[in-house]
Amino acid sequence: MFGNGSCQTFLWNHGSRVLVTIRLDGANARQVRPEPRLEGVNRAAIVYNPVKAPLDRLRRAVEEQESLHGWAKSVWHETSGDDSGLRAAQDALADDPTVVIVAGGDGTVRAVAEVVHDSGTALALLPAGTGNLLARNLGLALNDVERSVRRAFSGVTRAVDVAVADLENQEARRSSHVFLVMAGIGLDAEMAENTSALAKKRLGWLAYVTPIARSIVRNRLFHIDYRVDGGHVRSSHAHTVIVGNCGTLTGNMLLIPRAHVDDGLLDVVMLRPKGRFGWAGIGTRLTLQGIAHRSRFGRRMLQLTPDLRALAYAQGRRFEVRFETPHGVELDGDSFGEVARARITVRPGALLVCVGEDAA
Repeated sequence: MFGNGSCQTFLWNHGSRVLVTIRLDGANARQVRPEPRLEGVNRAAIVYNPVKAPLDRLRRAVEEQESLHGWAKSVWHETSGDDSGLRAAQDALADDPTVVIVAGGDGTVRAVAEVVHDSGTALALLPAGTGNLLARNLGLALNDVERSVRRAFSGVTRAVDVAVADLENQEARRSSHVFLVMAGIGLDAEMAENTSALAKKRLGWLAYVTPIARSIVRNRLFHIDYRVDGGHVRSSHAHTVIVGNCGTLTGNMLLIPRAHVDDGLLDVVMLRPKGRFGWAGIGTRLTLQGIAHRSRFGRRMLQLTPDLRALAYAQGRRFEVRFETPHGVELDGDSFGEVARARITVRPGALLVCVGEDAA
């Protein structure tokens, strides 16, 4: 069972409000009262990764759109090395913006979405990372700063789902985080843990080749007990488990054909190859899926293709998993350490994302 993607369009119409935030400046705390945004006056907030964002081009594009649309001056918030964007997003939302523009990779987008989702404030993407998978799955143009900024000021948005991962480690400490693209255990988590930011900056997607190769050569499977929705608990051995809100990877490789970012469902795929020939079959299938999915005829042929035993799929609104030994987990490319249990649920349509002229 799977749902067709749906698209909703909204126009921003926020009332004014006064927010109070507490900021810590060294040892001193001070109260900050952002100037309230007047009724009918629009203003953008920009959360940017200073290492990845093309800042000069971004500033020029934002100033041009402010002037064109009569918006107030935007407020800029820089992420830091020890915080991927949570604090910057909290500061941005406290300024009561019409839209929050995120200039960074999927990890920065995930951190900002954790703060912004369910607020009614729209998120606009300026892809500046290695994968930019959310933008790819939404069909948004990449590597075009001016077009990305125009999307933010256009007023046209799309409601997308937000996945929530409740994680528990071996010491029973719990944490909760949102993600928009994929949660991964196994190969995905190893890639996030073992690939440095410098390598990703210099090599892009090629930085993942080495950890992928090592993981394939070792081909270590682990035991899991899992349940989808209210079904029976099942057991399996897998090399990698991925829970996806989106289905397409870098290079147009389609990992989860049925995944839609706005269908209110989670898609689970388990990679369980038997040796290198199993990996070869997985690689071939994913490549063919990416090619076939571009046309209606290809999608029909894909539905008639026999299932591959090395790829097991499931779909639902809740996925619960338990591991015999703790395993690393990643959310949208960021590592979140080792977990013994995880419960992943979906919040349908909880985040508005600007699509602008790309909506067609």
